[in-house]
Amino acid sequence: MSLDQEMFEAAMDFSPFLASMYGMAGWDDKLTDLSTDGEAALRARITGILERASTSDLDPVTLAVLRHQGETIVARIDARLVEHTVATGMSAPVTALLMIAARVDVSQRQDKIARYVEQATARLRDSDRRPLARHLRTGVTRMQSFLASPEQEWEGPASPRIRAAVAGYRDVLTSVEGRPDDKPGICWLPEGEQNYTNLVRNYTTTSYTPAALHRLGLDLIASLREEYAEIGSRVWGTSDVTEIFRRLRTELLWDNEEEMVTHAAEAIARAEAEAPKWFGRMPSIGCEVRLVGEAERETAAIAFYQPAPLDRSRLGTYWLNPLGATERSRTLSEVTAFHEAVPGHHYQLSIASETEQPNLRRFAFIEAYLEGWGLYTERLADEMGLYSSDEQRLGMLGLDGMRAGRLVVDTGLHAYGWSRQQAVDYLRENTAMPEPEIQSEIDRYIEVPGQALAYMVGRLEIQRVRAEAAARLGDRFDVRAFHDLVIGLGPVPLPVLDQQVTAWTASP
Repeated sequence: MSLDQEMFEAAMDFSPFLASMYGMAGWDDKLTDLSTDGEAALRARITGILERASTSDLDPVTLAVLRHQGETIVARIDARLVEHTVATGMSAPVTALLMIAARVDVSQRQDKIARYVEQATARLRDSDRRPLARHLRTGVTRMQSFLASPEQEWEGPASPRIRAAVAGYRDVLTSVEGRPDDKPGICWLPEGEQNYTNLVRNYTTTSYTPAALHRLGLDLIASLREEYAEIGSRVWGTSDVTEIFRRLRTELLWDNEEEMVTHAAEAIARAEAEAPKWFGRMPSIGCEVRLVGEAERETAAIAFYQPAPLDRSRLGTYWLNPLGATERSRTLSEVTAFHEAVPGHHYQLSIASETEQPNLRRFAFIEAYLEGWGLYTERLADEMGLYSSDEQRLGMLGLDGMRAGRLVVDTGLHAYGWSRQQAVDYLRENTAMPEPEIQSEIDRYIEVPGQALAYMVGRLEIQRVRAEAAARLGDRFDVRAFHDLVIGLGPVPLPVLDQQVTAWTASP
C-alpha cells in the first residue's frame, strides 16, 4: 500500500462518517474510537507514516497534503477537543452522531453506537478540561429532545442500548461543573496557548500568528464599511452603516419556508447557466435543494452542502434549515447558495472527486482551501453577474463581514482571553448579523478553536494568486483555466496552491 493511501485510511478511521458520506466502501461498519487508548494508537500510527514520509518518493504536492492531514489529526488529538466539545453541531461527537445518523446508513454500526456514546461520556467525565456551562446546558437539551422523541428507524434493534447510553451522557452533562462565560477560550485550558497555535497553523495552512490574524480582521471590517455605505445609499438612501445594519436585521425577511427553497433553486439555476463561461470543467452530477427534517432543525446549521456519493446514486444536496425563517433576512439567500452549491462546494467537491488524483488528494479535508474556495465564489458570483439585486449584494457584504469578524473574535476568545460577551458585542457593533446568529456563531467559535479563521484566509489567498497570475499572463490569462487548475488539484495547503499557480503561469 502506498504511503498516501495509508494516510488516507488513517484519516478516514479518524472520521468514518466522512467516508460514508462520500459512499466509499470500507468504513460503513466503523465509528471513531474516542477512547484515550484509541486516540493514542491512531496518533502513533500517523506519526509513523509522517516519519516515513521524510524519505518518501511521493510527488511534492501529494507529500504536502499527506503531511498536512497527519499533522492536523495529531493537533486535534493533542488538544483533546473531544473532552470539552458538547454542543456545536458536527464538532460535538454525540450531537454530530444524532445529526448524521439520519442521513447516512448506520445499519452496520448500530451495535457500536452505544459504546461510542459511552466513550464520549467517559472522556467528558474524567477530564480536567471543562466545557462552558452554557454549552453543557445546550447539550442536555439536545439529549433530552432525542430521548423524548419516538424511536427512529436508524436505531433499529439497538435502540434500548443507544438510548441508555445517551441518557448516561445526559446525566454526566448535568453533573459536570462548567466554565463561566468570562473564560470561554481555549487559552483558559491546560496547554491552551500551544494548542491554539497548532490549530491556527493547521486550519489556515499558513504562518499567520493569532495577533496578525486579529489585525487583519480589524482592517477588513473597516474597509467593508465603505462598501456598505456605497450599496446602502443605492438601496435605502443612507450611508450610515449602523442604520444599514439595523435595516438588514429587521427588513427583507422571508414570508414562509417555501420561498427559501424556490429562491435558492433559482439562484443555483442561474449559476449553472452562467458557469460554462467561467469553468472549463463541470461536475457530472447536479445539485438539489432540500429542507432539513423536522427532528434536526434545532441543531442543524442554517445551510450546508452534502456531496453526492461516488456512485452518483443521488444528487449533491444543498440543505436549508427553515427554523425561524420568517425572522431571517432574504438577503443571505443567494450568497449562501453560491457558497454552498454552485459554483462553491458542489463544484469544488464534485469535480475533485472525479479527478484521477489519489484518494488522499481527492478527499483531503483542508479547510483553508475548501472554505476559502466557498468564500471566493461569493465574490466570484458578483463578477459572473449572478446577484439579482443590490439587496442580495448587501447579503454578500453581510457574509464578508461575518468572516472578517471571525478573525477578530476567534483570536480574541482563544488568544486574548476575551469573555463571551466581548465577542458578542464586537459582532453586534461591526456586522449585520441578527442576534440569534451572533449567539450561535460565538458558541461555534468557542467550541471549534481556529476553524473560523480558515474562510477569509483562504479567500484572500485564492484572490491573491489569481491576481498575480493575471498580471504575469496578461492577455493570455484564462479565468476558466485558472478555476480548472485550482479545483483540479483537489484540496491542498495554501502555499502549495501558490506554487502550483506560479508554475502554471511559467509554462509555455
